[in-house]
Amino acid sequence: MHAELGDRLVVESPVTGDIRRDGEIVGLHHEDGTPPYDVRWSDTGEVTLVFPGPDTHVRHPGAEDEGAAAGGQTPARPSGAGSARPGDFGRRLAAARRERGLSLEETAGRARMSPQYLAYLEQRPSSPGMGTVLRLADALGTTLITLTGGDQDLPPGQGHALLHPRLTDLGPDECRALLSTHGVGRVALTGPDGPAVLPVNYDVVDEAVVFRTAPDAAPAEAVGQEVAFEVDHVDETMSRGWSVLAVGRAEAVTDAETVRRLEARVRSDPWAGGPRTLWVRIRPARLTGRRITPAGR
Repeated sequence: MHAELGDRLVVESPVTGDIRRDGEIVGLHHEDGTPPYDVRWSDTGEVTLVFPGPDTHVRHPGAEDEGAAAGGQTPARPSGAGSARPGDFGRRLAAARRERGLSLEETAGRARMSPQYLAYLEQRPSSPGMGTVLRLADALGTTLITLTGGDQDLPPGQGHALLHPRLTDLGPDECRALLSTHGVGRVALTGPDGPAVLPVNYDVVDEAVVFRTAPDAAPAEAVGQEVAFEVDHVDETMSRGWSVLAVGRAEAVTDAETVRRLEARVRSDPWAGGPRTLWVRIRPARLTGRRITPAGR
């Protein structure tokens, strides 16, 4: 028998196969994952040292082959699981701990769990039991809704602000780098009916913003004007993000060779579909940006 932190230890009736007891493995005593294990039982929340018997098996999170597990075999863990990135719960958990200046050991002590298990929750995709989440929320002085992301159904930007936010200006090089990571941005222009902000699919070619539109479409009004072009990224889970603003004159690209080169290099197609024969290029005369992060990072 082999297990990893976060696996479930299941005790079944040898006669009926009914689950008599189960719990979360929160501590290992051998590097190879062999018994014994520290198990937090679902029914009592207590942690005990367990030497599994013949009526006990390990169930990995997400394992689908429960029939094989009931026969005493350990389902195979998906390939690449060892390099999994933390899920949203782990990111929220780690951020809440750092914002309060607590170490893994201090937080684990407050939540009555092993630091090893807390590190697992922060670093791997996981779905801990409600009792574990409640203890962590209490230990970190936060709420169950915030820690589990229950507030993420709110419209963008209406979640909780960082405890100690830091707003920093971005340099030109970082602005250019961030500008090239997106495929959708907003162009602000003045049209026949007044100011307008329009989303467009775009690319960055030779440090200029380029997008395609129809000659009679609203974005075509940008040609010949000084316009603003904005992209941003909002991380609702972590209440942080960045924005970049490029200001410059928009021009139509009419040279046939330049148009062929743009068509060969762009990666983003207009989502609106249909013929989009007018290429518009914005060469930024001013490039600025800002980022929101936790203070001290």
